[in-house]
Parts: sequence; structure tokens; C-alpha cells
Amino acid sequence: MLLVTGAAGFIGSNVVAGLNEAGRTDVAVNDFLGSEGKWRNLGKRQIADFIPPKDLFAWLDNRKLEAVIHLGAISDTTATDGDLVMDTNFRLSMRLLDWCTASKTPLIYASSAATYGEGHQGFRDDWSPDALRQLRPMNLYGWSKHLFDLALVDRVQKREKMPPQWAGLKFFNVFGPNEYHKGAMASVLCKVFDDAKAGKPVRLFKSHREGIADGDQRRDFIYVDDTVAVMRWLLATPQVSGIFNVGAGKARSFRDMIVAMFAAMGRKPNIEYVDMPVSIRGQYQYFTESDVSNLRRAGYNAGFTPLEEAVGKYVSGYLDQSDRYR
Repeated sequence: MLLVTGAAGFIGSNVVAGLNEAGRTDVAVNDFLGSEGKWRNLGKRQIADFIPPKDLFAWLDNRKLEAVIHLGAISDTTATDGDLVMDTNFRLSMRLLDWCTASKTPLIYASSAATYGEGHQGFRDDWSPDALRQLRPMNLYGWSKHLFDLALVDRVQKREKMPPQWAGLKFFNVFGPNEYHKGAMASVLCKVFDDAKAGKPVRLFKSHREGIADGDQRRDFIYVDDTVAVMRWLLATPQVSGIFNVGAGKARSFRDMIVAMFAAMGRKPNIEYVDMPVSIRGQYQYFTESDVSNLRRAGYNAGFTPLEEAVGKYVSGYLDQSDRYR
């Protein structure tokens, strides 16, 4: 049996879907469902058990699992409740690390590209202690993920006991089905599609940096199926441990993404550029691009879905359907 935490969330529900599609139904899921319809992310799935977060460690007691895929977290980059974020993202992760170590269970967990902060140190997933200590996350979420990376690598450096496999995944800008509950944290594509379909212009930020055109702010966009493929590869490759970037490895502009959306709809682009709020201009990132050579060296040979193809899949298969769920 596998355990997926955060399984009703965006990436988590796609992991469960990928496992089901591979013929696996021995998947236990752990998450909050709430009352806002988040259950629909799992509405088409088959699971072996559902564990509320408050019952997780009682459920784990004396249990044998094939692996833990730990995706549960407060992932809102604007979160301000430091105590809640630390309890959820750091302390819970440390308890799971201890459990996986004691029970000799592989642990695959979500780190984040938010650990890189503004990116002045680059986006290379060097997980040596010295390299990690140079990173300066810009928000509480990124800091909480960074602290867990540091704590885990410190144990490795001190040759303390660890799970038989451990892998931290620094996800970049993931988009795809089942992100609808994320609100402001959903991808730009998800947020603007309905307005675009209704004939309204899509608004993107103007550039406030010399040499960069309006809408040419760039991100490393990766389709959610590709993140699932990496995790499934890790499950099948237990000798691989480390911290890895998970991105497409190529920065593309927000304009590129929206032009691809209109192409998938069979329409000409209808884009307006608006001033970026003054409050965020000083901390806005104009470029992120993952270095995935660490993942390649570990043996991951699969490609990443090109942006235009991924946007087409998302639009035609989900956003433009009456049932948008995977």
C-alpha cells in the first residue's frame, strides 16, 4: 500500500489518478476535504483508505507501507500564519521523516522552487548544505519548505539513519486539471480561461523592467502529468535519493501561455496589458528556469510536455469541458 498526503489537492489528486490509471488501487489518501467541493478532485478515483490529518500517526502506528508520497502542505505563498505553516509544513514533515526512517519506508516529498527566493543564486538543485544555506526564500511557504530540506540534508551529512529512499522535489510552475480550488494560487491559464471563452480580453502585467517586453515575464511552466511521471519513476527506482528540480527546464513567457490557450480555442489572441500593482513591483520575479541536469544524471530520461501541447491538452480535455475534473 502507498500513502499519499495532500491527496485531494492539485498535484496529489493527479498522483492518485496516475496510480489508478497504472492499475493500482492500494492507495491510502490523507487530506482535509472541507465543504467547498474539494472531494471532486478524487471523485473519479478508487482508494484503499481515507485518513483525516488528525488521525494520521495513529493510522501509521505499526503499519507497513511501500512508500509515502508527502504532498500535504499549506502551499499559499501569501500565507501569514507562521505558527500554522510551521506546524503543517515543517513539524509534520519531520514526524513523517522520523516514521519513515524507523519503519524503513521510502519518502518522496514536495519541496518547492519557492525555496530559491528571487533566484539570485540561480535555480540549480545543489543540495549540499553549503549551497542550501545560501538560499533566501521570499515568503513563509518557501521558508518552511527550505527548513525541511536543510534538516533532512543535515541528517544525511551527519550520517544519521534515513529512510531507504528519500527524494525532495522542487516543483516549478505546475499547471493542469484539478487546480480549480486553489483560487489566487491557481495558474494564470486556469484563472483567465472563462473570461477568454466569454470574449473578454485577458489581462497580463506590463513590464516594469528595462529590456523586457510587456507579458514577457517568464516562468518554467510544467504540466502536472510530467510531475506525476517523475514521482512514478522514483517509486520504480528505489536506489535514487536526493533533492531534484522538477520543471520543464525551459522558461516561457506568460504571453506564450495565453497565445497557446487562444490557439487551442481556435481564436486570435485578445490580450491587454495592465500596470503591475506598485506593492509587488519590487519583489516580482521576471524569470525562473529549472536546471534539471541533476534529475537527468539520476537516470530520468523521459521528456517534458512542450508548453503548446500541454496547454492544448488542458484546454480541450478539461477547461473547455462541462466536467473539468481528472
